Amino acid sequence: MQLGAIAVPLPGRTAQIAQRIEAQGFASLLLTDSQNLAPEAWSCLALAAQATTTLRLGTGVTNPITRDSALTAASALTLQVESGGRAILGIGRGDSSVQRIGRESLPVAAFERYVAKVRGYLHGEAVDRDGFESRIEWQRDASQPPVPIEIAATGPRVLQVAARQADRIGLSIGADAEYLARTLDRVRGAVKKAGREVDSVQYGAWVNALICDDPAAARDEIRGIAATFARFSAFPGNDLEALPGPLQRAAGKLRKTYDMAAHTRADAKHARELDDEFLDWFAITGPLDVVVPRFEKLAALGLDFCHVVPGSAPGQLGLGAASMERVAKEVLPLVADP
Repeated sequence: MQLGAIAVPLPGRTAQIAQRIEAQGFASLLLTDSQNLAPEAWSCLALAAQATTTLRLGTGVTNPITRDSALTAASALTLQVESGGRAILGIGRGDSSVQRIGRESLPVAAFERYVAKVRGYLHGEAVDRDGFESRIEWQRDASQPPVPIEIAATGPRVLQVAARQADRIGLSIGADAEYLARTLDRVRGAVKKAGREVDSVQYGAWVNALICDDPAAARDEIRGIAATFARFSAFPGNDLEALPGPLQRAAGKLRKTYDMAAHTRADAKHARELDDEFLDWFAITGPLDVVVPRFEKLAALGLDFCHVVPGSAPGQLGLGAASMERVAKEVLPLVADP
């Protein structure tokens, strides 16, 4: 299992962040694409590409509302060329980037049509744009392989889209190994049903994780971002009764109380209301002797990758950065593919 990092771009510091993540031994770095809350993602990724040599780079995640499918494909292809083939196109239906311009996430069916267009562009195909034949014409001058599309998926409908369209499927459902195992079985079954080879797709998870010898401090640092990720299970259309008990209870509350004005913040009221039992189930937090076995269980599932999301706003430069250093030194050697 490869371990990667998720980070929010910081003004003037993205290249340094990428260099540090690469030096620590992580396989990838995905940057948040939320234009009103952080610097523009693709520009920052270009800077990261110039500052690194082996690190895979991508969006964590972009969306179909703020970017036309041709623009998304061209951005990903540009990063692929400039990085020497290290790009990943992480994509979802849209969350804070969409909300901050007064829009809503794209319906699932429209999202699949969007992803299919992006895939067509990335593979050099002509894409039908309302009767107009469109393609990325400069791609003929590029020699890199197609950029893999990774869909961040939580609910059953988006998981089905991912099974049909994605090269990589990133499950955003928490870190409980039993729940992940059941969901992985369903996703692999959906991939097979879609007529694709199960092994042609890579499978991974987005995991809120923070190493800290003080369990209470670890929970406080992670609770804002854990609330954000748990809320994905509470999106309209998802059946709360189908969720495991801890997530069902948390998602039920978050569906009613989540405050986007305090998005990802640990000091948000909705985040403070998450109890310790849920945080210990959904995230991986605490001292090393608690964290390592949780990661080893994830590796035992046969996951290809795991994106580590370390901390919440506004404290992500404190415990979160220290935790990632410890993950690199004390967890990565135990779970990384040889």
